Amino acid sequence: MDASEKQQVTDMYSDQRFVIPETRVAGGRFRDDLRAIGVVWRRELIRFLRNRIRIVTALVQPILFLFVLGTGLSPVVKTGSHGFDFKTFLFPGILGMTVLFTAMFSAVSIVWDREFGFMREMLVAPVRRSSLVIGKCAGGATVATIQGAIIIVLAGLVGVPYSPVLIMTLLAEMALTAFGVTALGVTVAARISQVESFQFIMQLLVLPMFFLSGAVFPLGDLPKWLEVLNRIDPLTYAIAPMRKAVFEHINISPSLLKTLTPPITWNGWQVPLGLELGLIAGGAAILLLIAVIQFSRPE
Repeated sequence: MDASEKQQVTDMYSDQRFVIPETRVAGGRFRDDLRAIGVVWRRELIRFLRNRIRIVTALVQPILFLFVLGTGLSPVVKTGSHGFDFKTFLFPGILGMTVLFTAMFSAVSIVWDREFGFMREMLVAPVRRSSLVIGKCAGGATVATIQGAIIIVLAGLVGVPYSPVLIMTLLAEMALTAFGVTALGVTVAARISQVESFQFIMQLLVLPMFFLSGAVFPLGDLPKWLEVLNRIDPLTYAIAPMRKAVFEHINISPSLLKTLTPPITWNGWQVPLGLELGLIAGGAAILLLIAVIQFSRPE
Protein backbone atom coordinates (compact mmCIF):
# COMPACT_ATOMS: atom_id res chain seq x y z
CA MET A 1 0.00 0.00 0.00
CA ASP A 2 1.56 3.30 -1.12
CA ALA A 3 1.39 6.62 0.73
CA SER A 4 -1.68 7.91 -1.13
CA GLU A 5 -3.70 4.78 -0.33
CA LYS A 6 -2.71 4.97 3.34
CA GLN A 7 -3.86 8.58 3.41
CA GLN A 8 -7.26 7.62 1.94
CA VAL A 9 -7.79 4.96 4.62
CA THR A 10 -6.80 7.43 7.33
CA ASP A 11 -9.21 10.04 5.99
CA MET A 12 -12.03 7.50 5.80
CA TYR A 13 -11.78 6.47 9.47
CA SER A 14 -11.29 10.03 10.59
CA ASP A 15 -14.60 10.94 8.96
CA GLN A 16 -17.42 11.17 11.53
CA ARG A 17 -19.64 9.06 9.28
CA PHE A 18 -17.43 6.04 9.96
CA VAL A 19 -17.56 5.66 13.72
CA ILE A 20 -16.49 2.31 15.10
CA PRO A 21 -19.21 1.15 17.52
CA GLU A 22 -18.29 0.79 21.16
CA THR A 23 -17.49 -2.74 22.19
CA ARG A 24 -19.58 -4.00 25.11
CA VAL A 25 -18.87 -7.06 27.19
CA ALA A 26 -21.99 -9.07 28.05
CA GLY A 27 -22.99 -9.20 31.68
CA GLY A 28 -23.65 -6.74 34.45
CA ARG A 29 -26.83 -5.41 32.90
CA PHE A 30 -30.33 -6.17 34.14
CA ARG A 31 -31.36 -7.19 30.63
CA ASP A 32 -28.63 -9.83 30.52
CA ASP A 33 -29.72 -11.24 33.86
CA LEU A 34 -33.35 -11.44 32.72
CA ARG A 35 -32.24 -13.25 29.57
CA ALA A 36 -30.24 -15.73 31.66
CA ILE A 37 -33.21 -16.35 33.96
CA GLY A 38 -35.42 -17.02 30.95
CA VAL A 39 -32.91 -19.41 29.38
CA VAL A 40 -32.48 -21.47 32.55
CA TRP A 41 -36.25 -21.48 33.14
CA ARG A 42 -36.95 -22.70 29.59
CA ARG A 43 -34.29 -25.37 29.91
CA GLU A 44 -36.01 -26.81 32.98
CA LEU A 45 -39.36 -26.76 31.22
CA ILE A 46 -38.01 -28.40 28.06
CA ARG A 47 -36.31 -31.14 30.05
CA PHE A 48 -39.54 -31.85 31.89
CA LEU A 49 -41.83 -31.86 28.85
CA ARG A 50 -39.51 -34.10 26.84
CA ASN A 51 -39.25 -36.68 29.61
CA ARG A 52 -42.70 -38.26 29.45
CA ILE A 53 -41.62 -41.19 31.61
CA ARG A 54 -40.78 -38.77 34.40
CA ILE A 55 -44.21 -37.13 34.12
CA VAL A 56 -46.03 -40.47 34.31
CA THR A 57 -43.93 -42.02 37.07
CA ALA A 58 -44.20 -38.87 39.20
CA LEU A 59 -47.97 -39.34 39.19
CA VAL A 60 -47.92 -42.95 40.37
CA GLN A 61 -47.03 -42.27 44.01
CA PRO A 62 -49.60 -39.46 44.57
CA ILE A 63 -52.35 -41.54 42.96
CA LEU A 64 -51.47 -44.56 45.10
CA PHE A 65 -51.52 -42.44 48.26
CA LEU A 66 -54.79 -40.77 47.29
CA PHE A 67 -56.84 -43.76 46.21
CA VAL A 68 -55.18 -46.74 47.94
CA LEU A 69 -54.17 -45.15 51.24
CA GLY A 70 -57.27 -42.94 51.29
CA THR A 71 -59.59 -45.89 50.69
CA GLY A 72 -57.78 -48.07 53.20
CA LEU A 73 -57.89 -45.47 55.97
CA SER A 74 -61.50 -44.44 55.40
CA PRO A 75 -62.93 -47.21 57.67
CA VAL A 76 -60.34 -46.44 60.35
CA VAL A 77 -60.82 -42.69 60.50
CA LYS A 78 -64.05 -41.79 62.24
CA THR A 79 -65.71 -39.88 59.43
CA GLY A 80 -67.95 -42.56 57.95
CA SER A 81 -70.93 -41.73 60.15
CA HIS A 82 -70.94 -38.23 58.71
CA GLY A 83 -70.98 -39.44 55.13
CA PHE A 84 -67.58 -37.84 54.53
CA ASP A 85 -64.97 -39.37 52.22
CA PHE A 86 -61.53 -39.40 53.82
CA LYS A 87 -59.95 -39.02 50.36
CA THR A 88 -61.37 -35.49 50.30
CA PHE A 89 -59.39 -34.71 53.44
CA LEU A 90 -56.30 -36.37 51.97
CA PHE A 91 -56.44 -34.48 48.65
CA PRO A 92 -54.67 -31.23 49.77
CA GLY A 93 -51.95 -33.30 51.42
CA ILE A 94 -51.40 -35.20 48.17
CA LEU A 95 -51.09 -31.90 46.32
CA GLY A 96 -48.44 -30.85 48.82
CA MET A 97 -46.65 -34.18 48.42
CA THR A 98 -46.62 -33.85 44.63
CA VAL A 99 -45.13 -30.37 44.81
CA LEU A 100 -42.62 -31.39 47.48
CA PHE A 101 -41.24 -34.43 45.68
CA THR A 102 -41.23 -32.85 42.21
CA ALA A 103 -39.62 -29.58 43.29
CA MET A 104 -36.95 -31.31 45.32
CA PHE A 105 -36.22 -33.78 42.53
CA SER A 106 -35.78 -30.96 40.01
CA ALA A 107 -32.75 -29.75 41.98
CA VAL A 108 -30.92 -33.02 41.28
CA SER A 109 -30.15 -31.75 37.76
CA ILE A 110 -27.63 -29.38 39.37
CA VAL A 111 -25.63 -32.36 40.56
CA TRP A 112 -25.92 -34.01 37.15
CA ASP A 113 -24.74 -30.81 35.46
CA ARG A 114 -21.77 -30.68 37.79
CA GLU A 115 -20.82 -34.30 37.09
CA PHE A 116 -21.00 -33.83 33.32
CA GLY A 117 -19.25 -30.45 33.30
CA PHE A 118 -22.20 -28.36 32.13
CA MET A 119 -22.39 -26.49 35.43
CA ARG A 120 -18.89 -25.08 34.91
CA GLU A 121 -19.96 -23.65 31.56
CA MET A 122 -22.97 -21.99 33.19
CA LEU A 123 -20.91 -20.50 36.01
CA VAL A 124 -18.41 -18.86 33.64
CA ALA A 125 -21.20 -17.18 31.67
CA PRO A 126 -20.94 -13.35 31.81
CA VAL A 127 -24.05 -12.97 33.97
CA ARG A 128 -24.65 -12.77 37.67
CA ARG A 129 -24.84 -16.16 39.34
CA SER A 130 -27.95 -15.04 41.16
CA SER A 131 -29.77 -15.02 37.82
CA LEU A 132 -28.88 -18.68 37.30
CA VAL A 133 -30.23 -19.57 40.74
CA ILE A 134 -33.45 -17.60 40.21
CA GLY A 135 -33.98 -19.22 36.82
CA LYS A 136 -33.40 -22.65 38.30
CA CYS A 137 -35.84 -22.05 41.17
CA ALA A 138 -38.44 -20.57 38.83
CA GLY A 139 -38.10 -23.53 36.47
CA GLY A 140 -38.37 -26.08 39.25
CA ALA A 141 -41.38 -24.29 40.73
CA THR A 142 -43.09 -24.20 37.33
CA VAL A 143 -42.50 -27.91 36.76
CA ALA A 144 -43.80 -28.81 40.24
CA THR A 145 -46.88 -26.62 39.80
CA ILE A 146 -47.66 -28.26 36.46
CA GLN A 147 -47.36 -31.67 38.10
CA GLY A 148 -49.70 -30.54 40.86
CA ALA A 149 -52.15 -29.16 38.30
CA ILE A 150 -52.36 -32.63 36.77
CA ILE A 151 -53.41 -34.00 40.17
CA ILE A 152 -56.07 -31.28 40.43
CA VAL A 153 -57.72 -32.87 37.41
CA LEU A 154 -58.60 -35.79 39.72
CA ALA A 155 -60.35 -33.53 42.24
CA GLY A 156 -63.86 -34.51 41.14
CA LEU A 157 -63.15 -38.18 41.88
CA VAL A 158 -62.63 -37.41 45.59
CA GLY A 159 -65.49 -34.97 46.12
CA VAL A 160 -63.59 -31.72 45.52
CA PRO A 161 -65.48 -29.33 43.21
CA TYR A 162 -63.96 -27.81 40.10
CA SER A 163 -64.42 -24.26 41.29
CA PRO A 164 -62.35 -21.70 39.31
CA VAL A 165 -61.64 -19.76 42.51
CA LEU A 166 -60.52 -22.91 44.31
CA ILE A 167 -58.33 -24.04 41.42
CA MET A 168 -56.62 -20.66 41.11
CA THR A 169 -56.09 -20.53 44.88
CA LEU A 170 -54.53 -24.00 44.93
CA LEU A 171 -52.30 -23.22 41.95
CA ALA A 172 -51.02 -20.03 43.59
CA GLU A 173 -50.31 -21.78 46.90
CA MET A 174 -48.63 -24.69 45.13
CA ALA A 175 -46.43 -22.31 43.12
CA LEU A 176 -45.32 -20.48 46.26
CA THR A 177 -44.56 -23.76 48.03
CA ALA A 178 -42.76 -25.17 44.99
CA PHE A 179 -40.48 -22.15 44.74
CA GLY A 180 -39.43 -22.49 48.37
CA VAL A 181 -38.84 -26.24 48.11
CA THR A 182 -36.83 -25.82 44.91
CA ALA A 183 -34.70 -23.17 46.61
CA LEU A 184 -34.10 -25.64 49.45
CA GLY A 185 -33.08 -28.32 46.96
CA VAL A 186 -30.76 -25.93 45.11
CA THR A 187 -29.14 -24.91 48.39
CA VAL A 188 -28.49 -28.54 49.29
CA ALA A 189 -27.31 -29.47 45.79
CA ALA A 190 -24.93 -26.50 45.53
CA ARG A 191 -22.13 -28.31 47.39
CA ILE A 192 -22.86 -31.93 46.49
CA SER A 193 -20.89 -33.58 43.70
CA GLN A 194 -22.54 -37.02 43.54
CA VAL A 195 -26.12 -37.84 42.62
CA GLU A 196 -26.25 -40.70 45.12
CA SER A 197 -25.42 -38.37 48.00
CA PHE A 198 -28.10 -35.89 46.98
CA GLN A 199 -30.73 -38.61 46.69
CA PHE A 200 -29.92 -39.81 50.21
CA ILE A 201 -30.16 -36.29 51.63
CA MET A 202 -33.36 -35.69 49.65
CA GLN A 203 -35.05 -38.70 51.22
CA LEU A 204 -33.78 -37.61 54.63
CA LEU A 205 -35.47 -34.22 54.19
CA VAL A 206 -38.55 -35.02 52.13
CA LEU A 207 -40.07 -37.93 54.04
CA PRO A 208 -40.04 -36.26 57.51
CA MET A 209 -41.35 -33.01 56.02
CA PHE A 210 -44.24 -34.84 54.38
CA PHE A 211 -45.31 -37.09 57.25
CA LEU A 212 -44.93 -34.42 59.97
CA SER A 213 -46.88 -31.77 58.05
CA GLY A 214 -50.31 -33.25 58.74
CA ALA A 215 -50.79 -34.17 55.11
CA VAL A 216 -52.27 -37.56 56.04
CA PHE A 217 -53.73 -36.89 59.51
CA PRO A 218 -55.70 -34.14 61.28
CA LEU A 219 -53.74 -31.80 63.52
CA GLY A 220 -56.09 -31.96 66.49
CA ASP A 221 -55.34 -33.92 69.67
CA LEU A 222 -51.74 -34.68 68.72
CA PRO A 223 -49.22 -35.85 71.33
CA LYS A 224 -47.07 -32.97 72.54
CA TRP A 225 -43.89 -34.22 70.88
CA LEU A 226 -45.65 -34.66 67.54
CA GLU A 227 -47.32 -31.27 67.83
CA VAL A 228 -43.92 -29.60 68.34
CA LEU A 229 -42.44 -31.36 65.31
CA ASN A 230 -45.51 -30.44 63.27
CA ARG A 231 -45.19 -26.75 64.15
CA ILE A 232 -41.53 -26.54 63.14
CA ASP A 233 -42.14 -28.36 59.86
CA PRO A 234 -42.35 -25.65 57.14
CA LEU A 235 -44.59 -27.81 54.95
CA THR A 236 -47.28 -27.60 57.65
CA TYR A 237 -47.89 -23.96 56.73
CA ALA A 238 -48.30 -24.91 53.07
CA ILE A 239 -50.70 -27.84 53.56
CA ALA A 240 -52.99 -25.98 55.99
CA PRO A 241 -53.94 -23.14 53.59
CA MET A 242 -54.64 -25.60 50.77
CA ARG A 243 -56.82 -27.70 53.05
CA LYS A 244 -58.71 -24.63 54.25
CA ALA A 245 -59.34 -23.60 50.65
CA VAL A 246 -60.71 -27.05 49.78
CA PHE A 247 -62.98 -27.26 52.82
CA GLU A 248 -64.42 -23.81 52.11
CA HIS A 249 -65.89 -25.21 48.89
CA ILE A 250 -67.52 -28.39 50.20
CA ASN A 251 -70.52 -29.05 52.39
CA ILE A 252 -69.45 -30.36 55.77
CA SER A 253 -70.83 -30.18 59.29
CA PRO A 254 -69.22 -27.61 61.62
CA SER A 255 -68.25 -30.29 64.15
CA LEU A 256 -66.47 -32.41 61.55
CA LEU A 257 -64.83 -29.31 60.06
CA LYS A 258 -63.41 -28.44 63.46
CA THR A 259 -62.12 -32.01 63.86
CA LEU A 260 -60.46 -32.28 60.45
CA THR A 261 -59.13 -28.73 60.07
CA PRO A 262 -58.27 -27.40 63.53
CA PRO A 263 -56.35 -24.11 63.47
CA ILE A 264 -52.58 -24.08 63.82
CA THR A 265 -51.68 -22.58 67.17
CA TRP A 266 -48.48 -21.37 68.82
CA ASN A 267 -48.83 -21.81 72.56
CA GLY A 268 -52.57 -21.24 72.29
CA TRP A 269 -52.39 -18.38 69.78
CA GLN A 270 -54.07 -19.11 66.46
CA VAL A 271 -51.85 -18.48 63.44
CA PRO A 272 -53.80 -16.49 60.81
CA LEU A 273 -53.89 -17.58 57.18
CA GLY A 274 -51.93 -14.55 56.03
CA LEU A 275 -49.09 -15.36 58.38
CA GLU A 276 -49.03 -18.98 57.21
CA LEU A 277 -48.58 -17.85 53.61
CA GLY A 278 -46.13 -15.18 54.76
CA LEU A 279 -43.98 -17.80 56.44
CA ILE A 280 -43.82 -19.78 53.20
CA ALA A 281 -42.94 -16.66 51.20
CA GLY A 282 -40.37 -15.52 53.76
CA GLY A 283 -38.82 -18.98 53.94
CA ALA A 284 -38.61 -19.10 50.14
CA ALA A 285 -36.85 -15.71 50.07
CA ILE A 286 -34.36 -16.77 52.74
CA LEU A 287 -33.61 -20.07 51.02
CA LEU A 288 -33.18 -18.25 47.70
CA LEU A 289 -30.67 -15.90 49.31
CA ILE A 290 -28.75 -18.83 50.81
CA ALA A 291 -28.73 -20.58 47.44
CA VAL A 292 -27.34 -17.44 45.77
CA ILE A 293 -24.60 -17.19 48.41
CA GLN A 294 -23.73 -20.85 47.90
CA PHE A 295 -23.38 -20.38 44.14
CA SER A 296 -21.42 -17.16 44.56
CA ARG A 297 -18.63 -18.99 46.32
CA PRO A 298 -15.74 -20.17 44.16
CA GLU A 299 -15.87 -23.78 43.02
